[in-house]
Amino acid sequence: MADTDAAAAEPVRFKSNYTVSRKIEPFYKGGRVQISRDGKFMFCPCGSKVNVLDVETGALLHSLQQEEEEDVTAFVLSPDDEVLLTSSRALLLRQWHWREPRCARAWRALHPLPVATMACDPTATLLATGGCDSTIKVWDMVKHYCTHNLKGSSGVVHLVEFHPDISRLQLFSSSMDYKIRIWDLNSSKCVAVLDGHFSAVTSLAFADGNTLLSSGRDKICMVWDLESRESKRTVPVYETVEAAVLLPEKGDFSQLGVKKQGLHFVTAGSKGILRVWEVASAGCVYAQPVPFAPREEPSERSLCQCLWVPARGELVTVSLEHNVMFYEAQTLQLRKQLAGYNEEVLDVKFLGPGDSHIVVATNSPQLKVFELATSHCQILYGHTETIMALDVFRKGLMFVTCAKDRSIRVWRMGKAGRVVCVAQGLGHAHGVGTVACSRMKESFVVTSSQDCTIKIWNIPESLTSKAKAASISSPEILHARVTEKGHNKDINSVAVSPNDKLLATGSQDRLAKLWSCSDCSLLGVFSGHRRGIWCVQFSPVDQVLATSSADGTLKLWGLRDFSCLKTFEGHDASVLKIIFVSRGAQLLSSGSDGLLKLWTIKTNECVKTLDGHEDKIWGLHSNKQDDMVVTASSDSCITLWQDVTEIEEKEAQAKQEEQIMKEQELSNLLHEHRYLRALGLAISLDRPHTVLTVVKAILKEPEGRKHLEENIVRLRKDQKEAVLAFLVTWNTNSRNCHEAQAVLEILLKHEAPDSLLQFSGIKPAVESLLPYTERHFQRLSRLLQASMFIDFMWQHMRLGDTAQQDNGTP
Repeated sequence: MADTDAAAAEPVRFKSNYTVSRKIEPFYKGGRVQISRDGKFMFCPCGSKVNVLDVETGALLHSLQQEEEEDVTAFVLSPDDEVLLTSSRALLLRQWHWREPRCARAWRALHPLPVATMACDPTATLLATGGCDSTIKVWDMVKHYCTHNLKGSSGVVHLVEFHPDISRLQLFSSSMDYKIRIWDLNSSKCVAVLDGHFSAVTSLAFADGNTLLSSGRDKICMVWDLESRESKRTVPVYETVEAAVLLPEKGDFSQLGVKKQGLHFVTAGSKGILRVWEVASAGCVYAQPVPFAPREEPSERSLCQCLWVPARGELVTVSLEHNVMFYEAQTLQLRKQLAGYNEEVLDVKFLGPGDSHIVVATNSPQLKVFELATSHCQILYGHTETIMALDVFRKGLMFVTCAKDRSIRVWRMGKAGRVVCVAQGLGHAHGVGTVACSRMKESFVVTSSQDCTIKIWNIPESLTSKAKAASISSPEILHARVTEKGHNKDINSVAVSPNDKLLATGSQDRLAKLWSCSDCSLLGVFSGHRRGIWCVQFSPVDQVLATSSADGTLKLWGLRDFSCLKTFEGHDASVLKIIFVSRGAQLLSSGSDGLLKLWTIKTNECVKTLDGHEDKIWGLHSNKQDDMVVTASSDSCITLWQDVTEIEEKEAQAKQEEQIMKEQELSNLLHEHRYLRALGLAISLDRPHTVLTVVKAILKEPEGRKHLEENIVRLRKDQKEAVLAFLVTWNTNSRNCHEAQAVLEILLKHEAPDSLLQFSGIKPAVESLLPYTERHFQRLSRLLQASMFIDFMWQHMRLGDTAQQDNGTP
């Protein structure tokens, strides 16, 4: 209570704006991944672009985007890491200076069908492209022309590699006839065909100048002697192999079962694990432990690529689920994992004692836990069908998930950041759609399902994050303490009150209901929404419940009399999630139109609308400090929003103080007749009226025209451009036209026509000046005529007076 009272005593800081601080978005959608020689950068194809990532942080540095927005079919990084070459479905080849990033050159591929594979020779002077038209073309990258057109392959050429000894000028290729062809580039002929595989060849690796290792989808790897061009050894690997990587002879790989000298290689394929093989014995000497549930489909965990990165001492694998994993080469221990594609994101929450991680439920049975500092992603296996929702306990070390497999699972994060499943519960008759954790202690969980029931599950003390239990070998089984029929239609949301005594549910039947946590007895019904309710949330400070609905509104309800206190209208689509921020004084809502809205409860006002997603925002959560929000959407993006209210207030205050100081300085300069400095300061303030005041002050001085001319001439070009823009505005008003024309005269007098034409905005300025100047001229002409008439009348009146005096008339 003391903490609550202290918090209540502090003034509430209302938020006014959030800005995107980071975005976790898809960076890889399939294809061959490459890593630079220094191991610092990773290149991933993603539709019509190639993304460049920083390996250490996982941050997207920039994208190499195709102009025609056609998908990239193949790309290759030159051995010297200087250029990147891409091919697209538009049948164009492009050469990129990827560090800038800039496309240096583009040319027609000469293949009538898309390019399927590319390779550079060790000197980065030759490029080979294998096409879907069964041909291979070799390009001179220095002189920019096609040097060879190699025909003879059958079907799509999906693999090309240069021999590492450039003096041999040999190119190796494989196509849909499962054969490996050796091409002599001196004669442009196929000099040998290595026939041994019975399915597609997936990778080629050179052990030395005369030994070649090939892998295939026929579940074998073959070692070839390039002198005799015969097979030396066939190693059955009992899985579809997508990549085989030779282990270097120098290095301690004893932990991988390497006991003898000789060739050893690592395979990656349909089993989803790395295995080490000895060529001499044709046997497997090491296999990674399986990290997934045994009921997983093999196709879901297959590896499609494996790379050796000497600079990092790591093996990198790519899975069919678009995850990139970095393993320590000598132990095959996972160092880092990056998630390339998240599909539709259904829920997201901050995790960890300092909100250092986020846990994400995507449209799959696996959970993803991202470490925000490094982008390292843990993939958690356990559920067998799509995870629908999750919730985190207050301390941030334990969380609960629910899925279509009718189960819930409780997870706990260890000190090292590793997450394990500690309990699971079964009992619902249909998929479990929503879950909520107790707020005060890690004591119970509430779930609701498509079976329209509510279940309350007790969490044993032995499972809590503070319990010093030994590592759990298998998840403990939970049983529901209470089960209650809640609604007549699907229950979309459930929430627990801050004191753990009440719970609320929201359903497709347009009703929200309040229940007692002790025995799940119904306390009241909230009725008023016109369509189904998507989310319910308790206020952290008041006896108020917030609901959001498919009718596009948010409502606040009193818990004592169940009446509607306030209705917030502004969303044009369903409001999917709501949370309280600013200690319960404001609401943040997310809609199916991809918009976030910030509301102030006291005034019913929408303070800010944030556009950061292109599809439904299913996930919305605030961190413990209440200065950051995370959102997750069907567009596969996870966005972190930073509260910038205080920063913007400080910036506005600093700007205001600077403005006051400059205005004071300007007043002093005018008083001291330092007009040049005053003009420069007024221009820097970007205030046309202040500049006009300075010009008027100069013209009031003795010899003002001369002083004005001297000061205007001494201005810089950018300042003269600003003055020209200002005088266009002054010239529209007859009161200020004299000053505008005076400044314009000085500019025309001292600037040559060619110089004036270089001024930015000169054309619209002239177009605006001409009609107003003509109007002022006509007005002055009429004024002159009127003054001449008055003078004429005055002269005649004086003549009449003189004549009367001469005649003696009184």
